[in-house]
Amino acid sequence: MRKQFSLELGDGLVFELGKRTLVVGVLNVTPDSFSDGGRNFEPARAVERALEMEREGADIVEIGGESTRPGASSVQAGEELSRVMPVLDKLAGRVRVPISIDTYKSEVARQALDAGASIVNDVSALRFDPAVADAVAGSNAALVLMHMRGEPATMQKIESSPNIFAEIARDLDAAIRVAGNRGVARRQLIIDPGIGFGKTLEQNLAIINHLERFESFGLPLMIGTSRKSFMGSLAGQPESDRLFGTAASVALAIVRGAHIVRVHDVREMVEVARITDAVLTSG
Repeated sequence: MRKQFSLELGDGLVFELGKRTLVVGVLNVTPDSFSDGGRNFEPARAVERALEMEREGADIVEIGGESTRPGASSVQAGEELSRVMPVLDKLAGRVRVPISIDTYKSEVARQALDAGASIVNDVSALRFDPAVADAVAGSNAALVLMHMRGEPATMQKIESSPNIFAEIARDLDAAIRVAGNRGVARRQLIIDPGIGFGKTLEQNLAIINHLERFESFGLPLMIGTSRKSFMGSLAGQPESDRLFGTAASVALAIVRGAHIVRVHDVREMVEVARITDAVLTSG
């Protein structure tokens, strides 16, 4: 059984993690996302998709204004803000589920939180801009610390880790200390071992299969396997045709202990999560 946690996001909203799996719908408002090629780049279309995700059963909608696909170049905070803020502003009062902002920049995190976001997902686990923790500390928001090796532009080219579990544990432990030192309460933290993001095919599979190795952190666990390249390596399918691979990885991640899954195909993965949860709690 998964360990249970209470995740408080302000305004009286509390998620009881572990009783059921939360599904985060990924909304990329970038022109170069690996998975949807800029389909939701226009604010009006992005808002429409966010509301659609809510109808499909997403517990959280996550908005990202910078691609972190392998080889992606970074963008300035101003450019990222010009992409995400119009969407956040238009969603105010229209979407009922919490909004997460996918950013590693403190200025973007701060403005997104001021606009109503209640989760910050930092794919660098505070390595790129530790002040992200300052923005979270002054709010009731949650902070996701995700493990990445290197940076998006080079992460798939660096030498592979000789012990990926030890490296993830070391780096996440350091990130948790940074967050705590900057005033983020432990109850605000979520960890993500970062499927992809500088790991080999074999390492990605091992991480999914052994999520219990992260139980010692005593924190909720998020996993993002949706449409990732390791599926293409195994099944030879392009990003747009990895629904079944994603479903398999989501179900396995839940069985292995994930509390939250981050997906693009919300309607289908909500069904996968609900059925997997039902089996796990059947006694």
